[in-house]
Amino acid sequence: MKQELEKIYKEFSIEPSILKLGKETEEKLKERFDEIDLIAEYNQLKVIKAFQENRVSDIHFAATTGYGYNDLGRDTIESVYASVFHTEAALVRPQLISGTHALSTALSGNLRPGDEILSPVGKPYDTLEGVIGIGEDSSTDGLKGARLTGSLREYGITYAQVDLLENGEYDYEGIKNAINERTRLITIQRSKGYATRPTLSVKRIGELIAFIKAIKPEVICMVDNCYGEFVETIEPTDVGADLVVGSLIKNPGGGLAPIGGYIAGKEEYVENAAFRLTAPGLGKEVGATLGINSQLFQGLFLAPQVVSGALKGAIFAANIYEKLGFAVVPNGSESRHDIIQAVTLGTREGVIAFCRGIQAAAPVDSYVVPEPWAMPGYTCDVIMAAGAFIQGASIELSADAPVKPPYNVYFQGGLTWYHAKFGILMSVQKMYEEGLITL
Repeated sequence: MKQELEKIYKEFSIEPSILKLGKETEEKLKERFDEIDLIAEYNQLKVIKAFQENRVSDIHFAATTGYGYNDLGRDTIESVYASVFHTEAALVRPQLISGTHALSTALSGNLRPGDEILSPVGKPYDTLEGVIGIGEDSSTDGLKGARLTGSLREYGITYAQVDLLENGEYDYEGIKNAINERTRLITIQRSKGYATRPTLSVKRIGELIAFIKAIKPEVICMVDNCYGEFVETIEPTDVGADLVVGSLIKNPGGGLAPIGGYIAGKEEYVENAAFRLTAPGLGKEVGATLGINSQLFQGLFLAPQVVSGALKGAIFAANIYEKLGFAVVPNGSESRHDIIQAVTLGTREGVIAFCRGIQAAAPVDSYVVPEPWAMPGYTCDVIMAAGAFIQGASIELSADAPVKPPYNVYFQGGLTWYHAKFGILMSVQKMYEEGLITL
């Protein structure tokens, strides 16, 4: 069987030395992969328990249209999410089109003019700059431009930020000084985004929340949970978060959810978000699911296993590129708290070659050649590789990068470990063909 496997890899024109590097790396990671499998097994049972507690039945897969009144499947999937995240309530809707939209809805629903948001972990992900009303396109003399229109800042909601220290630790003194009588909501981004800071473990998030609540107990602590679900056995809501927010075309959708986002947490705050998503007085009572309930249920069921494959791929990528002499975050031996792997390639050509390798490994649009472009929501050209069944689904094999120094590329996903592995080997092959690495 090993010979047959080697033969089919060679059909993709991957150099024997690259296959050898991959094989040696995989063998050294067996113990770590075993640990990931144990976490996946625990989370699989946790999800099954939530399904059983909420008596999921095939009746919950039925479609609704129009207003979506009395959508039993919708209400049940929200109860399942609340059980998984150990929260009072959840909002799980196809009308939430992305993680950014879900975060915007949670923020807008729970903030009022005169309130202030505080980010104690540095700048949020690029697409949230427009939601908040910060960034390069805004100005100090009235905030003219695209980042003003509809932003929280336009509604009189201000923003404060405390950066992490150089060693990646919290600036506790800075956070203490930044919290004031107007601070209404703390937003904590779990994953690194387009940065090379450490992703926050659930334990570290809990420590930060405890510190903040000791200063101001009534403040809302919201965690952007994108890319982190099911990587650990606990979630931020297990350590004090009032809200967790994420996208269904990332981890919890398991590669089957065609669209959607979730907001889970305290009932009051989830209800406030629902009023913003639909309309005051309507909230969670409306919103047709149009026949995708079965995909949302089955995607969540598969999510722990899918996440484990993506996590193995990230660790494999870190170890491969570390051996090739590139800086990686996290490094090859660090503990993992999301599925994203950052690789500092150092050149524009390196970023493009890496992404083209990922694209060439895709089951969909493998013939497409990614090019940098001015993507909406970003302040520089971005290149993205994603031959996905669901457009933009970053739980599927994908890579993206802002095309600017230090030329970091961000790799994530893979519905199976084998696909993630193949994608990384293809990225190395493209780097080799372009003369960017030697073997």
